[in-house]
Amino acid sequence: MTVYCGVDFHARQQTVCYCDTADGEVKFSELKHNREEIIAFYGSMKGEVIVAIEASGYSRWFEELILGMGHQLLFGNPTLIRRRAPRKQKNDRRDAELILTLLIKGELPIVQPHPAESGEVLRQLRYRHKLVKVRTLAKNSLHNISISAGCSLQKSMLYKGRAKLEALKLPEDLGRQRRQWLETIERQDKLVDEIESWLEKKAAGDRLVKLLQTHPGIGLISSMVIRHTLEPLTRFSTTRKVVAYVGLDPVEDSSGERKRFGSISKAGSRLLRFVLGQAGLVACRRDESLKRFYKRIAAHRNHQTAKVAVARKLLVRAFIMMRDEIDYAEFIRRGVEARSARLTRRPAAQSSHQ
Repeated sequence: MTVYCGVDFHARQQTVCYCDTADGEVKFSELKHNREEIIAFYGSMKGEVIVAIEASGYSRWFEELILGMGHQLLFGNPTLIRRRAPRKQKNDRRDAELILTLLIKGELPIVQPHPAESGEVLRQLRYRHKLVKVRTLAKNSLHNISISAGCSLQKSMLYKGRAKLEALKLPEDLGRQRRQWLETIERQDKLVDEIESWLEKKAAGDRLVKLLQTHPGIGLISSMVIRHTLEPLTRFSTTRKVVAYVGLDPVEDSSGERKRFGSISKAGSRLLRFVLGQAGLVACRRDESLKRFYKRIAAHRNHQTAKVAVARKLLVRAFIMMRDEIDYAEFIRRGVEARSARLTRRPAAQSSHQ
């Protein structure tokens, strides 16, 4: 006996459409997110229970609860599920019923979730990113205060030249803001250092992270973001799928003879795209092939387009290095051998035509 449950999950409530194979009857239930009520509802189901929900970012507590009860939990792709809807009408009951129908037919487009360890690392990385944004806001505010007082401070002076910053004569309200912004920077520095120490311990025994860090421009943070966002790598059969997953693929709007490519889709991790953009700019200064590639794109288009193109190329390189478990030197060696093979085959092909 198997119970199939299609769940339309929201932040404060969920609509469940479920079917017990014992009688084949389809039933609906609307549940508020009261923990005791949820446990009582799913705990009353007997036999094998398969629950399907659309992948979302605020269902972690529900996932832990369902798995803790010994039930099976599946995640569906929201976009692909919606495409399977027979009608344009949309409400919670219809959505739950659609998920149940696809689940029973075996046609539910499954999304493979991150492993537990990768989820923990990504949460810490996102938290660090937020802390850095607050610290940057504090630094920019101090620069604004110093400039308004007739003193243009360099970034290093926030630490090395703090005495000069504190010696500025300011009105009482600005003086109070200066003190509070400095305290904010100190607090953020401490929190960021704690997270980075934790990440260093996590990366110490990770071979793939070490291999990624051999590539110019990829450091601790960028390697951890790339490694754990793409995990598990077996999801991707080609590099094109990796690029599309991260949202660095161009949006195409072509019809007939007209070919038009727009901006990138931005469908994946915002943090990974940001990290790849920053790492790509550093890599361009240390990798000659990326530098030439960046200059060629920038000359024909603009610097922003070139930055995105380098980020895309860096992502492909990182994926290949992790997939094949090779370092940067081996990646470059393979590329040189491939180019040499093409050059040696070309004269032979030309002579055969002659």
